[in-house]
Amino acid sequence: MPDKAYIYLEDGTVLEGEGFGSRTTRTGELVFTTAMNGYPESLTDPSYEGNILIMTHPLIGNYGVPAKKQSSGILSNFESERIHAEALVIGELTKGNKWNSSMGLDEWLSSEGVPGIQGIDTRMLTKTVRNKGAMMCTVSTQGKLKDPKRALDDKYTNINFVERVSPKKPLVHGSGKRNVVVVDCGVKHGILQCIAEMGYKVTRMPYDSSADDIMKEDPAGIVYSNGPGNPNLLDKTVESFRNVMEYKVPIFGICLGNQVASLAMGGRVRKMKFGHRAINKGVIDIISKRAYITTHNHGYAMLPEDVPEKARVWLLSKDDNVVEGMMLKENNIITTQFHPEARPGTNDARFMFGMFDRMMKEYK
Repeated sequence: MPDKAYIYLEDGTVLEGEGFGSRTTRTGELVFTTAMNGYPESLTDPSYEGNILIMTHPLIGNYGVPAKKQSSGILSNFESERIHAEALVIGELTKGNKWNSSMGLDEWLSSEGVPGIQGIDTRMLTKTVRNKGAMMCTVSTQGKLKDPKRALDDKYTNINFVERVSPKKPLVHGSGKRNVVVVDCGVKHGILQCIAEMGYKVTRMPYDSSADDIMKEDPAGIVYSNGPGNPNLLDKTVESFRNVMEYKVPIFGICLGNQVASLAMGGRVRKMKFGHRAINKGVIDIISKRAYITTHNHGYAMLPEDVPEKARVWLLSKDDNVVEGMMLKENNIITTQFHPEARPGTNDARFMFGMFDRMMKEYK
């Protein structure tokens, strides 16, 4: 008989389900994604560090988990070397059945010490998050907890999760003649792959690297990457962006990098009620009037009134008018709030790496 498992929400809600994966207890901010596929990529996305993830699709695990594939240290089928979500909440766990599956989802979570819970009404739970907002949550696959409220005291907004996922020293991928520096706040390997495929060497730098440290690498361009948590805690990253933009080296800010760009230029970044996490969200290019279907994972954002005066709004969310991208042509800066590499997701926005490539070729 499957072991009972429990979810404890900050608002006092307690739900019972069946445990799978590791038998342990984890606490994090409860969020949801509407993606129907891509659980290996989602779970290994460093932007989910500190989050407990609800997947709204009713059946998860159908195609198992593949063996890792990599080239020059860049993974092509995972977004990082480990699972970052604190726990996984699903409706029903299914047995993986695909030619390239190396293990089941249950086995994978167990091997990485991550708990999962199934048999949950994920529709109801998602509506709770939509109505009340993202909240702290504990998942226990070790039976009932005597004092679940104690674990919910540490608030997601107060923790610097970026320092947990950023490298402690520079990491180099590939051997291109020109170098792209990635200020790694929790970068997805899909982003690294897109840069490497354009023929560049990729140098990943710690999130708190100074402008001097970055410029010593003689970058053809700089990417401020995606990552988890509250951007308002990243003073050193914001400072390095502010200083580096004066060199007018092409900069591409992605997701958290978009928020860092706003803060560096004097803008505002606010916490969203429940965020954008999906692979099918509509974005409007207000300059070209084109629309794109894009991949998202963020709980902080800007509205048009939050954007710094010197920046130009480029892209807007079709759903709620969140700023999805900015431009500052005189400083060679473009940003997107979504993930243009889209692993998983559509290829609608991959051309933005081509834009960045052209900016770098024109720079030198």
